[in-house]
Amino acid sequence: MNSQDNPPSKERQPDPAGRMPAKGLLLWLLLLGLFLSLFQFFSQPPERIRNLPYSPDFLALVHDGRIREAQLVLDVSGAQYIRGVTTDIDERTGRPLRFRTEVVVHDDLFRDLKDVPKLEVKRQNPLVWQMLSGAVPFLIVMGVLYYLINRQMKLAGRGALSFGKSRAKLLTRTRNKVTFDDVAGIDEAREEVQEIVEFLKDPKRFQKLGGRIPKGVLLVGQPGTGKTLLAKAIAGEAQVPFFSISGSDFVEMFVGVGASRVRDMFEQAKRNAPCIIFIDEIDAVGRSRFSGIGGGHDEREQTLNALLVEMDGFDTQEGIIIIAATNRPDVLDNALLRPGRFDRQIVVDLPTLEGRLNILQIHAKRIRLAPQADLRRIARGTPGFSGADLANLINEAALLAARRGASAVQMSDLEEARDKVRWGRERRSRMLDDQEKRLTAYHESGHALVMQMVGGEPVHKVTIIPRGQALGATMQLPEKDRYTESRSKLIKMITGLMGGRAAEEVVFGDVTTGAQMDLRQATHIARMMVCEWGMSSELGPQSFGEREELLFLGREINRTQPYSEETARRIDTEVARILREAHDTAVQILRDNREKLDLMAKSLIERETLSGNDIEDILRFGRIRSDEEREAKSADVSAASASPAT
Repeated sequence: MNSQDNPPSKERQPDPAGRMPAKGLLLWLLLLGLFLSLFQFFSQPPERIRNLPYSPDFLALVHDGRIREAQLVLDVSGAQYIRGVTTDIDERTGRPLRFRTEVVVHDDLFRDLKDVPKLEVKRQNPLVWQMLSGAVPFLIVMGVLYYLINRQMKLAGRGALSFGKSRAKLLTRTRNKVTFDDVAGIDEAREEVQEIVEFLKDPKRFQKLGGRIPKGVLLVGQPGTGKTLLAKAIAGEAQVPFFSISGSDFVEMFVGVGASRVRDMFEQAKRNAPCIIFIDEIDAVGRSRFSGIGGGHDEREQTLNALLVEMDGFDTQEGIIIIAATNRPDVLDNALLRPGRFDRQIVVDLPTLEGRLNILQIHAKRIRLAPQADLRRIARGTPGFSGADLANLINEAALLAARRGASAVQMSDLEEARDKVRWGRERRSRMLDDQEKRLTAYHESGHALVMQMVGGEPVHKVTIIPRGQALGATMQLPEKDRYTESRSKLIKMITGLMGGRAAEEVVFGDVTTGAQMDLRQATHIARMMVCEWGMSSELGPQSFGEREELLFLGREINRTQPYSEETARRIDTEVARILREAHDTAVQILRDNREKLDLMAKSLIERETLSGNDIEDILRFGRIRSDEEREAKSADVSAASASPAT
């Protein structure tokens, strides 16, 4: 994306270093100076003023030159007095003593005061002066505080007295560049929401048969599957106003704010109908009105009630489509999910193999990819990855290539990024001694050898480089996505998981804690075979146990046992039998192929990482072939297949 697509904003951007803008700094300095001045003014001790009567004693002070300066004040109210400063020093303050003398203006007044060095005549209104001197500092302080508070509230997205206003943002095509071309891997969901966009563009096409557009669409899926991206694509394709808001923007600390914001949001939508309202993470406001464990939440319930009424109440208007997204549909209120409110629930699932390939191709357009990079191979090696994971994979690959100064992203960068996203970064600092390195090599070689021999998914890579919490890893590369698994395939998976522990027993005659996760995963699969999938020959095709879920918690917290203790004992016995048979099979395979196991472990210690081709060479030829031998063999095979049959 070039710089022309995103012109620089004219708004003031925040300082990346976190410094305060010059205007705000100057305002705070002025406020600080004002407070210091007021503090200094009010903290000074009041000067003592001496009342002197207009008498011969006062005139003696004048004639003796003890009056430094004086003012003849003529008030509007009619009072006249003389105020000034003497040469005498006040013992308490150390300042010249001030005086005040009430007088009556007469003809000889100025002649009596002719010896004062500095004499002035001043007219004033004492009442106005007192009011101004007392109110002005207070008004200045209050004005500055009001300006600061109001400014901070506006910066926070709301002005004074506007807490109940909706915080929904209106998106336009100039601000949103995402279209349906940027969405991949969720074709069915994209088709369903694309139908809504087509209805908004041409409503008569659907209304001529009496149909109506759904009022609400709920996007449900795991985190990172593209729910918000799909909403952005709708905003980019629809030629109607698009309001976007988060569920957490409704409920705040003030009572009644949530319901008020819901009403204000729909008022804005009615003025701009037809339009689309997108509520992200609606579970923040649409949780079930439940009063069991944890009690209720009146404010959130009032907000939900307002949302329910606006979506389908007496005053409902056509032309407003609600699109919401959540990854917690189990905690939503049933009244919110009924037809008439959210008529459609679209599941945004994890992408398939082709979907992952399309997602990788979309994100790969933003980077410089080497011609030999095979995105399909990466897509095969990322089952269970979401769209966000794949985007992160491409970004990590670009960063790795840039870190080593490459001109393009190579296949090795993509594979390293995939391993980093799945298991974590290589931990070269975790140095293993020779004994631990040898044990880890045999453990991972046992996995790889058993997996290849039992005929499961082909092994893609084996490594003893520590990543995350693991000291090594064995990675398989599925040929395609699988949605069901047979009993024999599950037994092969358990046997492959037992390969690491079995190798430790065969080679070292002892076991370590390295098989912890392998045993946990194998036990989980075996118990699911017996209790959920009815794959036990001893117990037959039936399911044991029922899950209990609390709506407040939104997850499975308990599992009841509607069967006898004898049946529970038989279940445990059957699970143990499956695990034991798989373990014995793995041990036998390794004993029968001990030479290949030793060669694979030795090669793994030397190279630290073996590819799937290296493992296949060890099993077929008893050695690892060079790249030239592999290319020559591949060329011979291609030539043989291309020659006509005789």
